[in-house]
Amino acid sequence: MNRAQMRQAVFEYIEVDYNRNRRHSSLGYMTPMNFELAKAA
Repeated sequence: MNRAQMRQAVFEYIEVDYNRNRRHSSLGYMTPMNFELAKAA
């Protein structure tokens, strides 16, 4: 894996997996998806 591929892999992990699944204190410690679902309900 070269540098550009590694950079892309790290970016995808952070943006797709980590940020969408981690709990945010500003959202009441809910994931962004759960916050949106709760807001829509």
